[in-house]
Amino acid sequence: MASANQTREAAGKGRSRENNRRRVSSGERLNAHSEPGKLRTALARRGVRLTRQRRVLLDIMDQAEQHLTADSILERAQKIDPRVHRVTVYRTLEMLKSHGLLDELDLLHIHGHRHYYESHGPRDHIHVACLGCGKVREVESDLFEQLKRQVERDTGIGITVARVEIGGYCDDCRMKPPGQHAAS
Repeated sequence: MASANQTREAAGKGRSRENNRRRVSSGERLNAHSEPGKLRTALARRGVRLTRQRRVLLDIMDQAEQHLTADSILERAQKIDPRVHRVTVYRTLEMLKSHGLLDELDLLHIHGHRHYYESHGPRDHIHVACLGCGKVREVESDLFEQLKRQVERDTGIGITVARVEIGGYCDDCRMKPPGQHAAS
């Protein structure tokens, strides 16, 4: 018969294996800093000309720890190179989307009609947003990967991108009295 220590160790190993297959952010992007220069490399392979301003924008998006709006990308870029213009930001975002390197998200419109941008990571993930405070968490899961494979089998369509957004209320917001939720 297994001792209590052996049972706890076995349970801990099971949880470790489970955690390797599932990651949850605490508000930051899961894949921030995973591959520095990933966008530059992908575009260079496609033969896309990279101007100085475009390289600045790509670096900002590659290093983003949060989902960025076009305005926040412009603001960060102008701190590095004041010559970066709004039109350059929008053209670069469109070009990245057309190459399948960037996702445009509305995040359940918790912050109005703003759109947010993030570069693709190694795995698709789910965005879970608190409808009260607006905090967004990202979740990767083997179960989500299984669901995508099932959808492919059921529809005969090879999935190349999946975006899922789920809304609800975080622990802190559920504790607040009704009417005191304030997503900004």
